[in-house]
Amino acid sequence: MAAVPEPDEPAKRKGSCTSLRLSYWKPFKLLGILDVENIPCARDSVLYGSLGSVVAGFGHFLLTSRIRRSCDVGVGGFILVTLGCWFHCRYNYAKQKIQQRITRQGMKNKLLYEGTHLDPERKQNNRNSSN
Repeated sequence: MAAVPEPDEPAKRKGSCTSLRLSYWKPFKLLGILDVENIPCARDSVLYGSLGSVVAGFGHFLLTSRIRRSCDVGVGGFILVTLGCWFHCRYNYAKQKIQQRITRQGMKNKLLYEGTHLDPERKQNNRNSSN
């Protein structure tokens, strides 16, 4: 008879002989402060920033063949691209949250006022039928 695993026991991966416990995995933190896994937009911003860094630094190196200056341009490219992606993504994220909150409030009001004298659709239907 198969026993139900205890909460203390490690969960077994399907198709794997090793046991894995989720509490052993620590979230990935960039520089110890930025929790890339749980902060929206952080992962994409860092990935695009690193790509921007490589492109800017390598492109500058191909044009000028100056190594130190190309590294400086690469770091500057990382900062600019990361911050640009970060602010763009956070702006869209905030806009989406506001739209979700407005929609949620509208749905709540629809359920609350449906069938009462305060229902906007009922008032609108009464006006159309009286004309």
